[in-house]
Amino acid sequence: MIRHVGFSALPLLLTSALAFANPAGAAGDYPTATVVEYVLGCMQTNGQTRRALESCSCSIDVIASIVPFEHYERAETFKSMSLTTGERSGLFRESAPAKAAGTELKRAQAEADVRCF
Repeated sequence: MIRHVGFSALPLLLTSALAFANPAGAAGDYPTATVVEYVLGCMQTNGQTRRALESCSCSIDVIASIVPFEHYERAETFKSMSLTTGERSGLFRESAPAKAAGTELKRAQAEADVRCF
């Protein structure tokens, strides 16, 4: 028996469908540009294939489910600043906050590798 759904139930059905399409929903907390940058960089490392796209998309979803965006952004900032030259760049590599941020992100990436690759 087929049941017809009224228009009042449509928003609920669409929300449910979107939740099912992305069960973690975590990358939704990350800005789109950040997700795209991650996936493009990941694909550059792992090949420009459909499988790499799926694995890299899965990877950022897993990371986003573990690491809040603010922590991810902090770790990426420390990482990029540590690549600069000069005396102050050591602060971005060797300070306790830099090490903690890097460790948190590395753990999330390791979990993403296990789940997605």
